[in-house]
Amino acid sequence: MRPLEDVRIVAVEQYGAGPFGSVHLADLGAEVIKIEDPTVGGDVGRYVPPYAEGEDSLFFEAFNRNKSSLSLDLSTPAGRAVFEDLVKVSDAVYSNLRGDVPAKIRITYDDLKHLNPAIVCCSLTGFGMTGPRSSEPGYDYVLQALGGWMELTGDPDGPPSKSGLSMVDYSGGFVAAISLLAGIHAARRDGIGMDCDVSLYDTAIGMLTYPATWHLNAGFQPTRMRHSAHPSLVPFQAFEAKDGWLVIGCAKEKFWQRLTVVIERPEWATDPRFLTFADRDRNREVLLPLLEEVIAQRTVAEWLEPLRAASIPNAPINDVGAALTEPHTIARDLLVETEHPRYGTVRQVASPVRVGSQPPTYRRAPLRNEDADRILGELLGYDAAAVADLGDRGAFGAAT
Repeated sequence: MRPLEDVRIVAVEQYGAGPFGSVHLADLGAEVIKIEDPTVGGDVGRYVPPYAEGEDSLFFEAFNRNKSSLSLDLSTPAGRAVFEDLVKVSDAVYSNLRGDVPAKIRITYDDLKHLNPAIVCCSLTGFGMTGPRSSEPGYDYVLQALGGWMELTGDPDGPPSKSGLSMVDYSGGFVAAISLLAGIHAARRDGIGMDCDVSLYDTAIGMLTYPATWHLNAGFQPTRMRHSAHPSLVPFQAFEAKDGWLVIGCAKEKFWQRLTVVIERPEWATDPRFLTFADRDRNREVLLPLLEEVIAQRTVAEWLEPLRAASIPNAPINDVGAALTEPHTIARDLLVETEHPRYGTVRQVASPVRVGSQPPTYRRAPLRNEDADRILGELLGYDAAAVADLGDRGAFGAAT
């Protein structure tokens, strides 16, 4: 069996952060039943441009492989009845909605424990289910700004910048997945479920890590560093070579000693201005221009070979295409393929979560409501008459 093959999750999720968290659980074998609101055409991720046709998009494929889909209108009594039957046979209800919505639509533990005392209700929201911002919508860009991340990103002379990827969303998804798995473990041990109140805001603040500790205890004031430099380790940044950019990082003193040999400046290893981490940090305005002048004299390739030979941390600054064709990407089986009725073969990146030696299997994202017959019939045991009656009462969208 795959690691999570005995786990069933009812996912009231949409867009990026929530589906990103659950897709890794689905890849590990969990049955993730994605509840899609038929009144709005299902998950909005189905329609994200530019690569979208009808109810299919490559964006949606990236976040929803290995899942099942059921169209269900939770605002109707009939739809609610189906949802509650799913709760009875599931381990968790997982959602990513605005902080005040889980209580409004009654998907918290107190709302569902009478159906299943061991149910785990994991809510990934923008700002959490408490606090002055709990009723506000939360998006990655907003959280990067509010959480202090943009103060740390970009060159000093430029504007504050966000990460090129939605890192608060994705990190929040991982945090939610960890919380959900911990909740299920505890519920199986104790027989009692719980709420998991996870938020993108908490994630953003929590990931401030050592700059926050420095600020809280020593008054450290972060500033944006030129060429994406590390705030205290010098050199550790991007350097411009003759034909492009590369990163060189001296995270240990031995790397600095080796670098002085590679760049043919061995005397810098014993120069009192550059002797230790603290010395180089204190004299970075002297050292970095000297290093930049040396690095600019050769091409990226001409630097990479001796840096690797000396085991000094380094990398070319790849574009996305180069990153996806890196030999290490291929060797680690990080590209996977699924077959889709509209797109044919869809290539995408694999989950980085690795558990044991059994390789994960990948199935395309579901079409909207594709799994209704299996979920309603096989899992919940509804016969055709019951399904028809639920449909007439609007459980699966407007009655026809």
